[in-house]
Amino acid sequence: MSHNYSSPLSAHLSSTAGDAQAVIDVAQRAADLKQLETGRVYAVAIGDRVHQIDLTGEQYRDAPKFKTGTTTVRDVDSFLSYFEKHADASTEVFADVERRSITAVLDAHEADGARWGKHRLLLELRHTSAWTAWTGMDNKLVPQKAFAEFIEDNLVDLVEPDSATMLELAESFEATTNAAFQSSQRLDNGQRRFSYVEEVNAKAGHKGDIVIPATLKLGLRPFEGSEPYAVVARFKYSLAKEELRLGFKIERPEDILTAAFADIRTLIDTGIPEYIAVLNGAPIRA
Repeated sequence: MSHNYSSPLSAHLSSTAGDAQAVIDVAQRAADLKQLETGRVYAVAIGDRVHQIDLTGEQYRDAPKFKTGTTTVRDVDSFLSYFEKHADASTEVFADVERRSITAVLDAHEADGARWGKHRLLLELRHTSAWTAWTGMDNKLVPQKAFAEFIEDNLVDLVEPDSATMLELAESFEATTNAAFQSSQRLDNGQRRFSYVEEVNAKAGHKGDIVIPATLKLGLRPFEGSEPYAVVARFKYSLAKEELRLGFKIERPEDILTAAFADIRTLIDTGIPEYIAVLNGAPIRA
């Protein structure tokens, strides 16, 4: 007699039973079987139909058959710690320069056989708050007061001029927000002098000068967990209608990020076994 095959019964049984043993008990009563083992697929005749019972799913196991999933870490030490625990001789590591991320495919294909490639470790770098703050102000011109407040909030990142000198300069900018700036002059050492006149009761009052350096030298960590890098920012200004606006332009910030990522890649390359190379590129999508 030919049998009609229905859709898998396992989905129905799973919905009416709370666990794997309940599924097995229902199938045993329906088919009068002595025992069903997890990890197998059964065909059960009920009336004139044959139903499939699939007991190979993860829910029927005491533990998953394979490691899967992607773990994301933020620094080199965390990457190496997880890598040491789960990697094997066939693990592959990829450094994606464009995305500035490093991925380890812990269950990559072996030389003589395929594996799932679904257990992965991802080093996803995040910028520090200091890097974000300075690059957020990069190439912008703002009023004196706003510029002074920014300098005061980020004094810790200044290397040259030192923080005390820049704090004094910031205070000078705040003290002259109501002054009329009349001229600027470039000095022999590259600094620039701004001359101003403070107005008192609508009359010209105290005259003075403010000298700003040509460049700022900063010490910034581009990524969380990275070392600090020397960053040079050139002062910029705009003097129109006696209003002074200030800013800076960071020199080649992309080069700094590229160098920082290259150093992180080197740390990982030296921290993993010599027989595993860090490849330039990205793995096949899982």
